[in-house]
Amino acid sequence: MSAPKSAARQPQPADRQAGELLCDQVGAVRILTLARPEKRNSLSEAMLTALQSAITAADGDGAVRAVVLTATGGVFSAGHDLKELTARRSDADGGRAYHERIMRQCSAMMRSIVHCRKPVIAAVQGPALAAGCQLVATCDLAVAAETATFATPGVNIGLFCSTPMVALARNVPRKRAMEMLLLGERLPAAKAAEYGLVNRVVPANRVQAEAMAMAELVASKPKVTVAIGKEAFYRQLEMELADAYDYAAGVMVENMLHPEAKEGIGAFLEKREPNWDKN
Repeated sequence: MSAPKSAARQPQPADRQAGELLCDQVGAVRILTLARPEKRNSLSEAMLTALQSAITAADGDGAVRAVVLTATGGVFSAGHDLKELTARRSDADGGRAYHERIMRQCSAMMRSIVHCRKPVIAAVQGPALAAGCQLVATCDLAVAAETATFATPGVNIGLFCSTPMVALARNVPRKRAMEMLLLGERLPAAKAAEYGLVNRVVPANRVQAEAMAMAELVASKPKVTVAIGKEAFYRQLEMELADAYDYAAGVMVENMLHPEAKEGIGAFLEKREPNWDKN
C-alpha cells in the first residue's frame, strides 16, 4: 500500500475544540493543532484536557495510522500557563491541590502520547519552551523549523523544569540535558537535532509538509506491526539489558505469528508488494 499524497487531499474536519485545539484528518493522518496563539499556545488546563481527549480518540480510531502535532502562530508552546497557575495562590492551601492536579494531568497527557499505538510526530514551527519542550521530547518523532528554538528555562524564574526533565533526559545525553536544565538557555534547532531532540530541521515553510510526509510514510506501514514496535520500544528502554532482550524476543515471536508478518515476509520472498489491507 502506498502512502497517500497530502497535496492531493484537503483536510477533513475530525473534531474541533474551540479556542484550544483543532483536529483535522488527511487520509490516515490525524492533525492536532495547538490553537491558542494569543497565549503562546500555553498548556492551560483546557488545552491539556483537549490534548488528552484528542490523543485518546486518535488511539482508538481505526482510520488513524499516525498523528501530527503542530501549532498556530509564532510559538509552538511556551509551556504551562503561569498566569493560570499563579492565580490559584489565593486558594486556602496556597494552590497546592490545584498545582498537584495540573502537574498530574500534564504527566498523564504526556504518557498518553507514549502509550498511543499511533506514532505521534511534532511539527515545530517556533519556540518550544518548558513543558512545550517536554511535549516535543515526548513525541515519537519531531521536525523543526530552522528558526525554532528549544529550552527548559524554569531555573531562570525559580521553577526548575522537573517534569520536562523526565522526557528530556530520555531523549538527549545526560550532560546535554543537564546543560539545558541548569543554564536555561535557548537551543537552536540545528543543535536540537545534534542532541537528538528532533529528527529533522527544515526551512520554516516546509515544516508541516515534512511532518506530513513522515506521517504518511508511517501510515503506509502495517498498522499492527507499528503498534507492537512502538509499545516494545518504550517498554524495553526501562529494562536491564538481559531483561530487554528476553522481552524483545517474546515480542518478536508474537509479531512473527501475526498475519501481517506472514503477508510481509511472503511478499518479500515472492518479490511482490505486500497487501496490508487484507490483514
